[in-house]
Amino acid sequence: MKKIIHVDMDAYFAAIEIREDPSLMGKCVIVGGSPKGRGVVSTCSYEARKFGIHSGMSSFQAWKLCPQAVFVHSNFHLYKEISQTIREVFYQVTDMVEPLSLDEAYLDVTQNNFDEEDAVKLAKWIKKEILKRTALTCSAGVSYNKFLAKIGSDMDKPDGLTVITPENAEEILFKLPIGKFHGIGKVTAARMKKMGIHNGKDLFERDLAEMVRVFGKAGYFYYNVVRGMDNRAIISSWDPKSISCENTFSEDIGDLNELLKRLRKISDRLAGRMMAKKIQGQNLVLKIKYDNFEMITRSIPLSLMTNDGEMLYQYGEQLLIANWDPTRKVRLLGLGVGKLDTESDTEQILLDL
Repeated sequence: MKKIIHVDMDAYFAAIEIREDPSLMGKCVIVGGSPKGRGVVSTCSYEARKFGIHSGMSSFQAWKLCPQAVFVHSNFHLYKEISQTIREVFYQVTDMVEPLSLDEAYLDVTQNNFDEEDAVKLAKWIKKEILKRTALTCSAGVSYNKFLAKIGSDMDKPDGLTVITPENAEEILFKLPIGKFHGIGKVTAARMKKMGIHNGKDLFERDLAEMVRVFGKAGYFYYNVVRGMDNRAIISSWDPKSISCENTFSEDIGDLNELLKRLRKISDRLAGRMMAKKIQGQNLVLKIKYDNFEMITRSIPLSLMTNDGEMLYQYGEQLLIANWDPTRKVRLLGLGVGKLDTESDTEQILLDL
């Protein structure tokens, strides 16, 4: 039986800002753009979450819910620097680490560098070591597969440690609200609730044929995980499938020439990232989000494998002009490259878009 740990930092960005400025302690801290503009919440402190604020919410809406909140701009350079320190702790324990983002990762500690059989002891050591090196807390879930470890890390936040074993898995999953199941988003949860599936016990009582008929291949996943079954392995390294850059404008843009200027900057930034990672690609994707939040994507094959900014811009220009609608204003513009080839071994790219 595998021994999996999922580590999730507690309100990571907000916790770092509070660490840097102790006067923010105990306040409703929101990391993201200004509520006076078109900013979005990256994360927020637990005090702010009590007001219903969450990641992805517009900063203006967050301000309406909590006018006394303190808004802080993101400092991704610092967040990445601290994330590297956290990962160094992980790799002291095992090479089988699967980072999911700057602030969370799976670890397979079935075999580990400490020759420790007790995964709980390892999780406690990781929590203690991260606190010592960064002055930040994290929550951990320990179990025999990835799904249950992820569920566990979310059960006792902040600074929690939850162990899910074959003996207590059913009890925990049966009581768990369906919206708390990792892998079941808001839309799917709403569909399940209409079917009378409100928690794990309700899901357990549905047969496989019904789940597959209603949810397709995902039905197999839902059927298995509520039974504590998840055979996914830890992916400790892989090549990126795509890379992208985008820009949300402070004001909607309705002028094509201005959009082309912005596209030039985006293509140069994308090329810089690709060259830094020694990555080339052969398929370009343009993303346009209009002022009503409607989004379209258009793609075009490149004539050769490249990471050249000028070529990326020229093909992006073709796509933008061909799909330009002069009657509408644009909120966001993005460029991405797929069908990648690497000139050397690379790590998974974690983009702070």
